[in-house]
Amino acid sequence: MAALDSSQRDRMGIAVLGAPVSAGAYAPGQERAPAALRDAGLLAALANAGLEPMDLGDIEAFRWRLDRSNPRCMNAEIVGQAVAQLARRLAPVLAVDGAAIVIGGDCTVEIGTVAAAAADGRSFGLVYIDLDADLNTPLSTTDGALDWMGVAHMLGIEGTDRAVIAGVGPNPLLRPEQLLYFATGNVKPFERDVIRRLGIAEIPLQDVVADPAEASRRAVEWGSRFDRLLIHLDADVLDFAKFALAENTRRGIGLDYAQLIGCLAPLLRAPNWRFLTLTEINPEHCSDAPEDLTRLCLDLAALLGGSHLEKGH
Repeated sequence: MAALDSSQRDRMGIAVLGAPVSAGAYAPGQERAPAALRDAGLLAALANAGLEPMDLGDIEAFRWRLDRSNPRCMNAEIVGQAVAQLARRLAPVLAVDGAAIVIGGDCTVEIGTVAAAAADGRSFGLVYIDLDADLNTPLSTTDGALDWMGVAHMLGIEGTDRAVIAGVGPNPLLRPEQLLYFATGNVKPFERDVIRRLGIAEIPLQDVVADPAEASRRAVEWGSRFDRLLIHLDADVLDFAKFALAENTRRGIGLDYAQLIGCLAPLLRAPNWRFLTLTEINPEHCSDAPEDLTRLCLDLAALLGGSHLEKGH
């Protein structure tokens, strides 16, 4: 994608880029999320909130399929191609210090967002809102789904597959001090050892549930040291029984929807916020309640409309 021209710079309040890819997932479905959120009115909601959304379209779509050739790291080359496309498409947004919503797709989409930020040369931090830590590797787990290995690949953990990040820059893309886990509640022993060994910052689920406002304050304070703040939002952080939106259908664990929106508000109003990446939304799981997607679009737009974003920013 070419650099944005001057007229685009003048009118761009927030870019929207879709990544309809479920290559790293356990099954199909998440590749439909970009179209579903657009159909639910995301762009109109952003415009009504006083922003000037610029729809950058989608990267190449890929629907999950079983990869018998690489059973412990399925579709690694496809994930690598997708994140490289995403990083290239986001580069013009960063060139004008713009802001963007990236709609996945599975969790591996975040690799492309981080790769774009890493190539820019300015400092950035990543607040990773997810019940899972995504620190597994093809050696630590046997199910082969890359969507809970994405952070391990960004950090360059031993045992990860180079094909996933081969096209997006140096290894590692992310340093431990650039990462904050937020609302983690399903961390496997291998992942817990990595978090301890690398000293990765964490605000666990129990802290967020106990005091969402304080948890968000701590996250914003942590992120203030960086030029840019990236936010990864995995819908799996929601208790599926309370808000059936995510790919993972876990019940009885996670945040309720009001808690999540309350936590997002301070983060999206941080003066250095630039990218929000939405992942693990499966439209099929909320097909009986399409109003939930509309509610998400309206609430995100309201939060962003009250943020620091300005025309041309």
